[in-house]
Amino acid sequence: MKQQDEAGRILVVDDDHAVRDVLRRYLERSGYQVDLAGDGETALRSFTATAPDLVVLDLMLPGIGGLEVCRRIREDSPVPVVMLTALGEEADRVLGLELGADDYVVKPFSPRELVLRVGSVLRRSRAALTAAAESLRDGGLQIDVGARRCTLDGAALSLTGREFDLLVFLLRNPGRAFSRTELLEAVWGWSFGDHSTVTVHMRRLREKIEPDPARPRRISTVWGVGYRYDPAEPPTGATAWT
Repeated sequence: MKQQDEAGRILVVDDDHAVRDVLRRYLERSGYQVDLAGDGETALRSFTATAPDLVVLDLMLPGIGGLEVCRRIREDSPVPVVMLTALGEEADRVLGLELGADDYVVKPFSPRELVLRVGSVLRRSRAALTAAAESLRDGGLQIDVGARRCTLDGAALSLTGREFDLLVFLLRNPGRAFSRTELLEAVWGWSFGDHSTVTVHMRRLREKIEPDPARPRRISTVWGVGYRYDPAEPPTGATAWT
């Protein structure tokens, strides 16, 4: 039990009993405590009652759908969410990422791959929570990295865990253009993946930090390459970037 407590608690939500049972067995073998839910209503009740460290969430659920479950979780919690999607559900996958999901696995999938994805997401989430005290500032945009708090002109910004990590990475590397592949590796820890994940998160960040997201000043698109963060104020040593 001690090993399970250290690994974390996972809520698996899928309407297929066989899928739930397989994932439970694989996750428990890796030391996780596992709670199961077969529909959206049960998932939300279990989430409130058990406070999991991560949610594995199928999008196709009876009653309250997976996207709505993800949206409600995001209203109150930054807990990581790994979506399960069918191969042809690209639009739903993108919408899930827009709602704040941290990762996704396409069905049919290898249970071992999913366990690896869960471990990767949890490690990055915990590393961010225990980061040393660090603050970043660019004009009215200020980030307390250790506290995972971000404000713009004094107003708190509501960022998902992955949006926060992406913004911190950009502010740590101003003026440099990164490809989507480089961003997937640096922020998501993926050596391969769907580039639309980066595109979705960049769009959401622009909506939250740019006065006019259609004409971004901070997050620039570098055509044929990817993205670059252009500081609102030129870096002036420790006073601007600390």
